[in-house]
Amino acid sequence: MATTPKLLINLFPEFAAELEQLLLEQGESELARQVSTLPLIDRCHCGDDFCGMFYVLPKPNGAYGAGHRNVSLEPKVGTLILDVVEERIAAVEILYRDTIRRRLIDEFP
Repeated sequence: MATTPKLLINLFPEFAAELEQLLLEQGESELARQVSTLPLIDRCHCGDDFCGMFYVLPKPNGAYGAGHRNVSLEPKVGTLILDVVEERIAAVEILYRDTIRRRLIDEFP
């Protein structure tokens, strides 16, 4: 039975708006356009108490490889780095944002 994907904009509307704005400010308009449709498919299970990383594309086995780049953004709170593969957002690494981390753990135990 297929389940409806959990969209970033539905789970974290304020963060989605913040992410979109930060991308626009950095001149990443193509990435900003993706924010409203990003599905959350899993979270990082590293166990670090500051990690709120989540995946919007399937997690790779090993490194992302060719076509990968990181986009570092400067939120007012925490650390925010995107994994981008062939100009598609693949993962969002958000650190030191406990509210987001706790919700991710609830949604993806």
